Order: sequence, then structure tokens, then C-alpha cells
Amino acid sequence: MKIDYSIFNQTTAIDRFIFAIENDYFVEAHELLEDDWNEYKRQGQKEKALVLKALINGATALALYFVKKRPNGYLKVWPVLFKYIHLLDIVELENKNRFYFAKELLIEKNKLVKL
Repeated sequence: MKIDYSIFNQTTAIDRFIFAIENDYFVEAHELLEDDWNEYKRQGQKEKALVLKALINGATALALYFVKKRPNGYLKVWPVLFKYIHLLDIVELENKNRFYFAKELLIEKNKLVKL
């Protein structure tokens, strides 16, 4: 799938992620945090990487449900959000309030899932 990144003109990756989730671009949202996730892993910042993994998996689960129409995949991936998101409380992140907002936004979007 080719992604038209021109629609994402926000300054930070987390703001691009939020915009994507708000507009139901769940597949694209997954991609928008991957560079930062990989960088944190490379730097050995495991907890920060896991916070991003939580958000990425939340978006992936919603993509599996709403876009790919794979509810079983959604059921496997959605719990990863809650496995790691608690680390948000202990890590230092710039614009941390935006990460909390992203978490809440994913949870709100998840309320639309009907299994």
C-alpha cells in the first residue's frame, strides 16, 4: 500500500499519529511512529520503545478490524496496547500530554468495535 504522506503536515510524529487516528487512517498511523520506535530501540531506550509499540499496536488492531476486516487479528493485537501503555507514566517524553491524548483517542475509537 502506497501512503500519501502529504496529508500529514504536523510537526511531530505524535501529532501526525493523532491526526491519522482522528481521521481513521489506522494503517498510516502505524507507520508514522515506526521510525521513532526503531530509534528508541536502537538507543536502548526500551521503555520509550514499548510505549510507542503500545500505540502502534493499538492503531494496528483498529486497522485489522476496520480496514482489513480481520476481527481475529484485532483480538490478538489490541491487548498489546494495555500490556505496555502503563510505561507512559514513567518515561520522559517531549509532548507527553500528546501521547496520553493518543492513548485516549485509541480507546475512544475502540468503542466503535462490535464483536
